[in-house]
Amino acid sequence: MASTVKVALMAIVKFHYIEGLMASPKDCKSLQDVRREIDALDEEIIRLLGRRAAYVHTAARFKTSEEHVAAPDRQAAMMKVRRGWAEREGLSADVIEDVSRRLVAYFIEREMQEWNGRK
Repeated sequence: MASTVKVALMAIVKFHYIEGLMASPKDCKSLQDVRREIDALDEEIIRLLGRRAAYVHTAARFKTSEEHVAAPDRQAAMMKVRRGWAEREGLSADVIEDVSRRLVAYFIEREMQEWNGRK
């Protein structure tokens, strides 16, 4: 547990450090500046997806059936929350739901492979 907290704190510190180094959109002086910042954000998003994958891998240990892996009720609740997050950030809730559903489908497939491998 302590190591999990340590990792989480390190990630928060790293994110805030990186965010502090990043130029704000209004401070970008060129297209190259904008693209560099977008690339940095995309790399961070992908790193976070990698962390999410580790949790999905761990979640498979706690599931007792394929239905439990798919968790349709959980998916429905997740989509509602993610739509709210999208709206809060001024993004299209439909697009974010679509992206979220694709990610969830990918992670369910990975989790199902992990779960089936334990049988």
